[in-house]
Amino acid sequence: MSDNLKHHRDTTASQESVERLSKVAKIEGFSDEEEGLVYSESELSMNPGNPRLQRYLVAIEYIGTRFSGSQQQATDRTVVGVLQEAFHKFIGQPVKIFCSSRTDAGVHALSNVCHVDVERISKRKPGEVLPPHEPGVVQKAVNHFLQRKDGDVMVIDVRCVPSNYHARYKARERTYFYRILSGSDPLSILEKDRCWHVPEELNLRSMQEACKVLVGTHDFSSFRAAGCQAKSAMRSLDELSVTEVPSTPYFPSITERASNLNNGDPFACSSQHKTETAGVGTNVGEVEGSTDGDSFGARRRHRCYVVTARSRGFLYHQVRLLVGVLKSVGTGELTVADVERILEAKTVSASKPMAPASGLYLARVKYEFP
Repeated sequence: MSDNLKHHRDTTASQESVERLSKVAKIEGFSDEEEGLVYSESELSMNPGNPRLQRYLVAIEYIGTRFSGSQQQATDRTVVGVLQEAFHKFIGQPVKIFCSSRTDAGVHALSNVCHVDVERISKRKPGEVLPPHEPGVVQKAVNHFLQRKDGDVMVIDVRCVPSNYHARYKARERTYFYRILSGSDPLSILEKDRCWHVPEELNLRSMQEACKVLVGTHDFSSFRAAGCQAKSAMRSLDELSVTEVPSTPYFPSITERASNLNNGDPFACSSQHKTETAGVGTNVGEVEGSTDGDSFGARRRHRCYVVTARSRGFLYHQVRLLVGVLKSVGTGELTVADVERILEAKTVSASKPMAPASGLYLARVKYEFP
């Protein structure tokens, strides 16, 4: 077979692959919380089958407030830009990275996933192709270069996948967390840009009842931002829940420490004598709830709530708009009946302002592997 004919067939196969992916994207409505539905040809294209390339699926975590979003931009610092630079330093040649989910500036990731094609070339003998690196080597080496700079991105897992395995289109499910801290005291600087501080008290039961209205398959036109380019607003929300959890960073109170001592915790040690006060062990001189020196300088804890949203794909800003409505239900500004009305209105103008980006975390992208 002539080289020209072979090249023509490879090019045709590559174009057909792009067209198939494009159709899949349109049919299944791939979209994420922070993105619309516009894909460049490079995003839709697959590895054309170059046997010298190894495709890796890479899971990463990052602090979203340090970036102007995840996708690469011409001038601003982005997650993909920083990650591509670290890979370049590792293998000595540029790479192109594709994320499973785009996130806006300020949105964090406990686990976002991307894929990258790497050709391992010998540094001692330029042009000589070596066997692919083991996933553990890739993770350790890329993290080395990431941590040498700002250290706000970290690779948490790496896996070898076939050349046609696409991080976005192979994703079966995405889970987002949203953290809300409720309380009248000022927010701790340790929580700055990590949550949404709501001064009012929140009614957890009412928020949970509102979730029941929103979970399931609906037209979520009232919960997508104006910039959303998805052709359909129909989405299946597999989970929407609100849970109260300990605020973080979490440190034990006087009562909890004393309780461990009195319960015989072998790892709890104190040089002070134990006494019994109202059924709870405390150290001498430490009175829980006192207004003296024991309470001076002690910060009162906020109540922490986590909203969990799980679906195969989300509309543009859908999660943040959902959280904005749930918060309004928690403060009493809206009722559960109001949530039903907003959903039926099918226009974002009927909704409440969306929650800020800083409380949102991409928690997990789920895959099925052969």
